[in-house]
Amino acid sequence: MKQYLQNILLFSAIFLISCSARLDCPDKTNLLPMYGGLKKCDEQIKIDKDFLADCDKYFKDRDTATRYHIDKGWKYFYNNDFDSAMMRFNQAWLLDSTNADIYWGFGNILGRQHKFQESLKYFDKSLSFNSKNEKVWQSSATSFGQLFFQSKDISLLNKAIDNLKESVSINPTNAEAYGQLTACYSYFMQKDSARKYLEITDRLDSKAINPEVRHMLNGK
Repeated sequence: MKQYLQNILLFSAIFLISCSARLDCPDKTNLLPMYGGLKKCDEQIKIDKDFLADCDKYFKDRDTATRYHIDKGWKYFYNNDFDSAMMRFNQAWLLDSTNADIYWGFGNILGRQHKFQESLKYFDKSLSFNSKNEKVWQSSATSFGQLFFQSKDISLLNKAIDNLKESVSINPTNAEAYGQLTACYSYFMQKDSARKYLEITDRLDSKAINPEVRHMLNGK
């Protein structure tokens, strides 16, 4: 495995060098979801083939290799190293383009980069492969919520609410999603729904409520 890790770092370095050295090689495609859908040059195609061959050598199967790279992607993501996270999710995508968690990763990275509209198509893609992951519904709701903050388009807030309801229908103990529902409904003049979800959230985890939302609702 140590040798594999060294090879992976080498693949990443070679990829970046090859992109900058050849005019016909699209640059920095490994920093875009699914490599930006761009046509790769011969050198990049060879790097991909070598990468897959190395995975077949060092892992028992492609599923194991895919999970390894997804886990690496999340590790980098939570360390706020979004470029490295995107590279690992892209490598996982090369191994298995049908894995729902990869598209979830793409969407979350784009969301952290404030590319909320673009993130939505990857959350939708993830849900098309696995509609039972409550966290993906919640991530999608977060992007809709951010778009609502930017535009004040109430239809976007309603989409965020719909996605959060999907999330809690899958996992009724998801306190974070109930907390987000509380926050969403606090934007409406009628606060009954917001207070209802506040009570549910408090039963699950009172820390999941934004203090400002709590103060506003308790002050009414």
